[in-house]
Amino acid sequence: MPTYELALMLRAMPKTELKTSLKRISHAIFDRGGIIRSIENLGFRAMPYKTSAHGLVHREANYFVIKMDTGTKAVADLREEYSRDVDVIRQRIFKSQEAFDKTCTLEEELLPPAYRKEVQKMIDVGKTQVNRFKYKFKYNSGLDYYPFQR
Repeated sequence: MPTYELALMLRAMPKTELKTSLKRISHAIFDRGGIIRSIENLGFRAMPYKTSAHGLVHREANYFVIKMDTGTKAVADLREEYSRDVDVIRQRIFKSQEAFDKTCTLEEELLPPAYRKEVQKMIDVGKTQVNRFKYKFKYNSGLDYYPFQR
């Protein structure tokens, strides 16, 4: 099953109601065969702009990020169910990048920066790019400089 991140904005409500709505949201994931990896509470804050959802105008919201593993077919069902939920102001589901295992050795870390592969690659890229700071003034003015630039 692929890993997804569910970004939620829940309406302003007391903690007891917030707890029941999070239970309802998580049970919807469990009912479709999903697994919740973590729930991160980003806090209660003002929204960047007022948003209307379910006939109400919201200016503040509780922000949550839920990392979950679920089937690809269940994502559309979750979106549809959360769009009908009165407590959810806005929801977005993103496919999360797979965590890759990068092995590192002490010998590579102890090398001077000029001998590291990543730095050599950056130097090669820098050599192929056009120099933006080269002298550009070529107007037929007879001057060696552009008179209106300080």
